[in-house]
Amino acid sequence: MTKRIALLGCTGSIGQQTLDVISCHPEKFQLISIASSRISDTLKQQVATYKPKRVGIGGQTEESFDVSGYEPRPEVVYGNEGLVQLALDPEVDIVVVATSGQHGFAPTLAALKAGKQVALANKEVLVMAGELVTEQARKSGIQLRPIDSEHSAIWQSLSGEGLTNEHGEENWSQTNDKVRRLILTASGGPFRSFTKEQMANVTVEQAMKHPNWNMGPKITIDSATLFNKGLEVIEAHWLFGLPYDKVDVVVHSQSIIHSMVEYVDGSVKAQLGTPDMRLPIQYALGYPERLANDYPRLDFTKLRELNFELPDTERFPALRLAYEAGRRGGTYPTVLAAADEEAVRLFHERKITYLGIADLVERSLDAHNPVAHPTLDDIAEADRWARHFANNFSSRGSASSIG
Repeated sequence: MTKRIALLGCTGSIGQQTLDVISCHPEKFQLISIASSRISDTLKQQVATYKPKRVGIGGQTEESFDVSGYEPRPEVVYGNEGLVQLALDPEVDIVVVATSGQHGFAPTLAALKAGKQVALANKEVLVMAGELVTEQARKSGIQLRPIDSEHSAIWQSLSGEGLTNEHGEENWSQTNDKVRRLILTASGGPFRSFTKEQMANVTVEQAMKHPNWNMGPKITIDSATLFNKGLEVIEAHWLFGLPYDKVDVVVHSQSIIHSMVEYVDGSVKAQLGTPDMRLPIQYALGYPERLANDYPRLDFTKLRELNFELPDTERFPALRLAYEAGRRGGTYPTVLAAADEEAVRLFHERKITYLGIADLVERSLDAHNPVAHPTLDDIAEADRWARHFANNFSSRGSASSIG
């Protein structure tokens, strides 16, 4: 049976690789709609190539998308309301949320409320609104499908353990009885062996050279600081229903083992593969099937060693900050994510240093007045506050590591 897909966030790295997966399996997937935050040449080319029935422009724009040159002409919708409309489309079976930031909240919640399957690649959805999103998923009987390679690896390592509900569907809320801990792997980024003194002089160009993965500008910097891993810890907490003291991180520089699950009997299950995001995307879309492909394979005869080490939270304080924000709960994770996004942008603009990223986020968390059980409006306000604070603080140049 063909699965009909709405892809929100089609022009980013995950979106483009999702389109590649769909194209490789035309007998399994049908693309119904795509959405981007803005009108771009990439979006225009995708509309011409993939011929979606509907196109969404999610960001603020006064420009209309001219579809007169396309055949067949797609319907065009705009703004957050348009993204929700695509998510609720009765022709759609799976909504892939690969947008960034708060643009993912409303369509994710709408899709879950409508009982649609959601494949999630937007970190902010669970980091900022994990309580709201997982509660709606529980009410609707929907298990979120993660696209992150680490969470996909945990998902695959949990499969076959009888973690199902009365309908035979996966129910990760039962993991507490069988699982001792989840182990997220981190590559360590390009500065894994750098001293704090060396990090003080890191340039944007150096930080953008990830040793294993080809990713966008935000996530590449987050991987270099380990903020990305910290955000994944919070995501894992919400996805798999485990407390933070059962979610660990190890540095694994080869990026071959994508994450592991240690069970209460001492057994450890891991998922291995080449560093290729198309694998977790395909698993999320094709589940419960495993679909054949011609992607690069692991050659175990060429693997000389697999190394593991504990992360150094003194040199990489971002991971510590994420655990602290997650444990505090409420709107703290929102401030963490929003302040980090602003700090990464400021680093790209060379207005703060590499070390200033974590410094600025920590100052934002320290200054925040939290809301314990936030609504979407509370989350939006905390997000707005964190961005304002981060930009205002950096403009004053109050710390040598920032200014």
